[in-house]
Amino acid sequence: MLKKIFNFFRKKSNIATLKKRVLWVGGYAVRYWKEMLFYTILGLSGTALSLISSLVSKDLVDIITGHQTGKLVTTFIFMICMTLGSTLVTQISGYFSSKINLRVENTIRNEIFEKILSADWERLSKYHTGDLLARWGNDISSLSNAVLSYIPNAIVYLFRFGAAFAIMAKHDFSFALIAMAGMPFSYFISRNLTRRMQRNNMRSSVMNAKMSGFNQEAFSNIQTIKAFDMIGHYVKRLKELQNEYVKMRLNYQKVYIVISMLLTLVGLGVTNFSYGWGIYRVWSGAITYGTMTMFLSLSGTLSGTLNSLLSLIPSGISITTSASRLMDLVELEKEDFSEKEEVREFCKNHGSSGVGLEVKDVEYSYLNGNKVYENVSITANPQEIVALIGPSGQGKTTMLRLLLALIKPQAGEAYLVGEGGNKMKLTASVRQIISYVPQGNTMFSGTIAENMRNVKEDATDEEIIDALKSACAWEFVEKLPEGINSPIMERGGGFSEGQAQRLSIARAFLRRSPILLLDEATSALDPETAKQLLKNITEDKYPRTCILTTHRPAMLRGCDRVYRIADKHCHELSKEEILEVINT
Repeated sequence: MLKKIFNFFRKKSNIATLKKRVLWVGGYAVRYWKEMLFYTILGLSGTALSLISSLVSKDLVDIITGHQTGKLVTTFIFMICMTLGSTLVTQISGYFSSKINLRVENTIRNEIFEKILSADWERLSKYHTGDLLARWGNDISSLSNAVLSYIPNAIVYLFRFGAAFAIMAKHDFSFALIAMAGMPFSYFISRNLTRRMQRNNMRSSVMNAKMSGFNQEAFSNIQTIKAFDMIGHYVKRLKELQNEYVKMRLNYQKVYIVISMLLTLVGLGVTNFSYGWGIYRVWSGAITYGTMTMFLSLSGTLSGTLNSLLSLIPSGISITTSASRLMDLVELEKEDFSEKEEVREFCKNHGSSGVGLEVKDVEYSYLNGNKVYENVSITANPQEIVALIGPSGQGKTTMLRLLLALIKPQAGEAYLVGEGGNKMKLTASVRQIISYVPQGNTMFSGTIAENMRNVKEDATDEEIIDALKSACAWEFVEKLPEGINSPIMERGGGFSEGQAQRLSIARAFLRRSPILLLDEATSALDPETAKQLLKNITEDKYPRTCILTTHRPAMLRGCDRVYRIADKHCHELSKEEILEVINT
């Protein structure tokens, strides 16, 4: 009894989940009701012309067999006009369908792209990049097709089915019953196929994401794969994934073939019986040859339309599966960008004196439970260079993420601090006044100038060159044949790690933000270049607050204050402790 109750509530939960997905897709569909209406009208027009052609075809056969030559030419011309009209409507429908579908797909793709980028960083980071690409690509295409065509197609198919059946029933009801004979069996088979498709679609989506992720990682790390001589290993892994995917698809395909054969046999049985019955009815004088021809044509229309209607079931399952995967992303907690104007005003009011940062009594743990901080406090004032040091994996980069509001502390607060002690809580809105240089190579494909203008669209060539000089990058950029218009390949290809790092720093300088965060930004620079870089920051009269993380003791000579982060705690080093670190 308990098991039955459990299954009942489980089914109710499934229905509620399905309803939620359908309503979510419906929310997009409502926005494009005009396009859907237009598409539906075109479909209904094409169906009407096709059915009229069947009636004209009947008359034409009856005219020929009855030797009614007087009506032959007129009927023949009318039939040609109907055929041309049907063809024209089909072509127009195809053109506008493609045009509308592309527009709808691009609109939905842009909207969901923005929602993904605006999602909470930590929760979004649990998804593999390959999985995100699969959802943003395949699932959005499935959704856009559904928004435009699913409901119109259902209406058109129902109209075609009903109209064909009505015409057959009007001329000879027995034929209509024969045409419907195989439908209960087709429905039973489709239900079985539907259940299997639900499971297959989910497995297929997961497998596609897995393969997409593997490919993305492999292509992004070709250098590492080559360096460790892992080509054979990765080719072997790809084959294993492919074999797993092929096995899954073939298992489903076997079932699909059996079901398709059964449906085909049922269709052949109905068709052949229709032929036999039609011959008998013509022989008995109950119907004309033209009527039999029309019946056979409409019988094919009925069976074809029924299959089309049944195909909407697996299509609907595929759509709701895609909707579920997209909903997982768009329903993630969103970052707070609501205070952009307030941040701009805060920065403007304290522009001459600068904006500092304060972290007070912060506690933080990642979503996996890994605790990073306990009662951590840090202060950084304008025109200061503050260094964060400590062992790897103890929370230096995490602190910069906290200052960027990529993550939120479970306790304590982080603030912008202005003159007179004015404070403003850190949210995602503060990123507009922060320049950031992350670890590793973060240059995009394009030209040097395009990379620079990613952070300041209206930057002049002179401003770009000044930023390159401040980052000690102009010395090699000016020697390039195309200067700042020289191309950068994917992941900074074409430049050394040190050069790419200086270009990243120049990009941060170009933005000219009151706060500069450098995460191991000098790790690939030689000591002299790193020293010159700090000197350039120090000598700049712009009231900038700079926080950097580093493993290089020599970098601490140019810093105003140093914090050590270790064992979930943080404390400011005295001058003696700083000298001790420098001399070790």
